[in-house]
Amino acid sequence: MTDVVVIGGGPAGIVSAHRAAALGARTVLVTRDEFGGMAANDGPVPVRTLAHAARLIRETRQLGRYGITVGEPTLDYPKLLQRVREVVQDVTSRTALREDLERLGVEVHEQAGTARFLDAHTIETDSGFRCESERAILCAGASTRRLPVDGSELTATHSDVWGLTSIPRSLIVVGAGATGMQVASIFAAFGSEVALFEAAPRILPGEDEDVSSAVAGAYRQAGITVNEGFGSVERFEKAPDGLRMVYSDQGVSRIAEASLIVVAIGFRADAAALNLSAAGVETDRRGYVVVDDHLRTSAPHVYAAGDVTGRSMLASQAVSDGYVAASNAVLGDAVTVPGVLPVGSFTDPEYAQVGLTESAARLRHEVVVATFPFDSFARSLIDGRPTGFCKVVADRQTRQILGCHVVGERAVEIVQVAAVAMVAGMRFEDLAKTPLSFPTYVGVLARAAHLAVRQLDDESRWLGTSPLG
Repeated sequence: MTDVVVIGGGPAGIVSAHRAAALGARTVLVTRDEFGGMAANDGPVPVRTLAHAARLIRETRQLGRYGITVGEPTLDYPKLLQRVREVVQDVTSRTALREDLERLGVEVHEQAGTARFLDAHTIETDSGFRCESERAILCAGASTRRLPVDGSELTATHSDVWGLTSIPRSLIVVGAGATGMQVASIFAAFGSEVALFEAAPRILPGEDEDVSSAVAGAYRQAGITVNEGFGSVERFEKAPDGLRMVYSDQGVSRIAEASLIVVAIGFRADAAALNLSAAGVETDRRGYVVVDDHLRTSAPHVYAAGDVTGRSMLASQAVSDGYVAASNAVLGDAVTVPGVLPVGSFTDPEYAQVGLTESAARLRHEVVVATFPFDSFARSLIDGRPTGFCKVVADRQTRQILGCHVVGERAVEIVQVAAVAMVAGMRFEDLAKTPLSFPTYVGVLARAAHLAVRQLDDESRWLGTSPLG
């Protein structure tokens, strides 16, 4: 009997296996498909490669402003997909994680098919592999969810773009979360006529309201049709030039047509085939594995990490989860899930956030909010990227940073610095005084922090008190 079996070879599974083995546990890693999971083969790596191509096209179109004359860029989509495959192969082959696992003695079973529990401590895979283990870590991931309406089989998911042979003339994207927003942004840059549909009152419903508003405005300015609070989809059907979506909007049946329809309404846990009841593992009503702050499931010897928990469908969260779950599986429940998680999306413009939104912060804190616009910032003006802002939300009494929200060029990188500052417990005064290279995009974070200091300084002078309280 082995010490730990890890089910799933994505970021959560790889880190879990690495951490467990590094702590001295005899570890087995079983993955249904390719090593690396969706993050390497069908997630951030290939999507970011497409986003980079879209960025190159956008940059080419502003070369004339800098005195550089070139022809109108054209896209060879099959050639781009070849580049995507090359990047995926490079990332998979050059990562040191596979070698590290082998060096640590992890027994890896790749392309093993679906794993299932036979009893509380035994799993078996479609390939016939069987393993008995003291503890298990579930990192099975999640799959794209489809709408339960007639004709849903006619629609595509973000994964299906790898099978296209050309850019669709027109595109409908249903769902304006992170995945849908990236699909819409990328294909609009590639030349598709894009219409975005979101059932919630605003796109990016989980983001700060100012972020949703700014990104929606930028998308509309870029020619993307943005439909918020559109109602519900009734059915999909074939149309002469592609597909038709029939939807209900305030009781009125409406029609939208496009060459291709991509549904991006979220994910479902790949947990149904695991036979979790045999191990005593409970799932919630949506099918995600229920875990506590230590990532322990309802079965004391089973932990879960990453997308299968439904907490956050992000590679960065999966990596963090993998470390926490393996540490606790081997050492006991000594580690809890970190409270700071920076997230973002490589759209145009980019958006990113860490911590509390302004509205959430106001429910629990007396806050100071400072926003610095990109059109007043040197680096964004130099690069011809004036769209966006950096918002800092902080506690008025403790001066601790509660959240940071950015729209604009390099937003994802800017938020990483804010996350480090939050983990370090920095006050916004400390951040404002931190000397950052000029001109860099991350400097906008210090400018926003300086605005917060100045805001409180002005208030304290008006009240006749010290600016630092």
